[in-house]
Amino acid sequence: MQAPTNTEVADVLERIADLLEAEDSNPFRVRAYREGASTLRNLDQSVSDYVHSNQLEELKALPNIGSGIASVVDEYVTEGKSNLLQDLESRVTPELVFAKIPGIGQKLAHSAVDQLHIRTLPELERAAQDGRLGEVEGFGSRRVEGVRVALAGLLSRTATSKQRQRATVNTTRQKSEPTDRPSVALLLDIDAEYRRKAAAGSLQKIAPRRFNPDNEAWLPVLHAKREGWSFTALFSNTAQAHELEKTDDWVVIYYERDNVERQHTVVTETKGALKGKRVVRGRDPENRQYYSKTVKH
Repeated sequence: MQAPTNTEVADVLERIADLLEAEDSNPFRVRAYREGASTLRNLDQSVSDYVHSNQLEELKALPNIGSGIASVVDEYVTEGKSNLLQDLESRVTPELVFAKIPGIGQKLAHSAVDQLHIRTLPELERAAQDGRLGEVEGFGSRRVEGVRVALAGLLSRTATSKQRQRATVNTTRQKSEPTDRPSVALLLDIDAEYRRKAAAGSLQKIAPRRFNPDNEAWLPVLHAKREGWSFTALFSNTAQAHELEKTDDWVVIYYERDNVERQHTVVTETKGALKGKRVVRGRDPENRQYYSKTVKH
């Protein structure tokens, strides 16, 4: 049996995360599998080599892996299957997964699976993009567009899991953390560093799963630490960014501290007083304040 690639093993972890999420499992468990998948995709060494050379302790020590995920990886590399994945697939049908997408529901989910023979959320997104979903009865143009928008969020570094996690954290830390986030100045500094290094070709590049049929490593990634925050920055790879040809303009910045992860997107403003300036979406007053200070100085 040929050893699976890092991408293939990461796909298994992503699939497990999708099915756990469809079951409304603990969002922290869902997030763990997604982050484990991200670690393996960016890993220089073959994960199969860890297993075959009996380096399981080293595998467990990798970021976001741990003993549970390492066991799943070990089983898949050595046996070519995952009992956890098979168990989830026996309980969670594609219809159940698709029915949770806004605008679909059980009846349309069944029609999509029956007519298009698709099973995963990335396959559903491709069907929405290439026109096949619009050929299924009940999926008009507005509904298909709604599905595309919903999936852009769901598949963009698991926005749904993060929203649930934020809700849990805000419930327990509502008074202490509602505004605990990096300043606009710091986010714009990270954005500037990322775009400068990406243009210079000095950043590691990864092969994103979505909109990348040739599995090309084209997406530069920056990891940085500032003011107690851990940052990861990369160009947006959502359907909307591709449609609007903004994949070299929109920068998604993930930031984490104290096991709480959130994100912001930095874009070039296209209208108003800040037209042409780099701004942080959703933080308009702070953007204006930032540029008023920079002008004064």
